[in-house]
Amino acid sequence: MAALKIQKGTSQHSAYDLRDPNAEIEERHTLAVIVDNEPGVLARVIGLFSGRGYNIDSLTVAEVDHTGHTSRITIVTTGTPGVIEQIKAQLGRIVPVHEVHDLTVDGPSVERELALFKVAGEGDKRVEALRLADIFRANVVDSTLESFVFEITGTPQKIDAFGELMRPLGLREMARTGVAALARGVA
Repeated sequence: MAALKIQKGTSQHSAYDLRDPNAEIEERHTLAVIVDNEPGVLARVIGLFSGRGYNIDSLTVAEVDHTGHTSRITIVTTGTPGVIEQIKAQLGRIVPVHEVHDLTVDGPSVERELALFKVAGEGDKRVEALRLADIFRANVVDSTLESFVFEITGTPQKIDAFGELMRPLGLREMARTGVAALARGVA
């Protein structure tokens, strides 16, 4: 890549305008994949990602139709538009896959995640943790004299923000479910 030849004080543009306009930007996409609920299907879907070097940011799986024996895999991944299209095409070719929906492209969707946070602290830190939990609408699901376990539901960004605020107050442990998502509306 050639060095940019810009003299100090000659540009009135932001440094963000110096990016290559032809470079593809990585985007975050949420994919909903309807599959047969049978052994080995999840391994095949995950194998597609790992075999090609794609990363999975979040993964949730559950049976959604007991009579039809189908499950829904919700995958959050990041990639250039070309990579995302390639992932969707390759997912669609796997035999037990019935449908692949890109919720990011299909229109507005609702994403939620559940997380549990264990926070240990005494005195003012304990009071502050309870105050922040109230602001974030987190529920106390376990309490001892030394710690709390908070349950919080929301967008991944809300979960991240709550975790960052709890860290200096004594965050000891965290467990997250991964993203569950549905398209909005009737479609």
